[in-house]
Amino acid sequence: MPSGLVTAYIGLGSNLGDRSKNLSGAVERLSSVGTVTAVSSIYETKPWGVEGYQPRYLNQAVAVDTSMDALDVVTELLAIEYSLGRAREEKNASRTLDLDLLLHGDSVMNASGVTVPHPRLHERAFVLIPLVEIAPEIVHPILDRSIAELAAESDRSGISGLI
Repeated sequence: MPSGLVTAYIGLGSNLGDRSKNLSGAVERLSSVGTVTAVSSIYETKPWGVEGYQPRYLNQAVAVDTSMDALDVVTELLAIEYSLGRAREEKNASRTLDLDLLLHGDSVMNASGVTVPHPRLHERAFVLIPLVEIAPEIVHPILDRSIAELAAESDRSGISGLI
């Protein structure tokens, strides 16, 4: 990889509208962050951490080689969400699109409302399962464990497999 570039791993999710189209639209727009180098399969998953009914999600992970720092990546992800109809009305509400910066190289940071690696990455099978497909050997910079190890220990209930 050319110097000055870092690989950012982004989690994608959608449970409103045309979920597949929302994800594919997001993948296309990620070129504004950098060069997309890997895209996982799409998994259908139950909502996580919510009470009451929500439609099932489609989830995916994408690797992007970027020269942007983590804060700029997150700013761009928010712009992509907005461009595809995301409305932030309440925490954990259903959404047309959710883009989360999971990892930014081996960066560790907590500033300006951005935490990298994503603070709940290691708890969420709906993120780990797609991520292990494209980056099994990547090591979580705080836990010092590979994505493959974390995924193997995750609770996969509610993930209905490849779409």
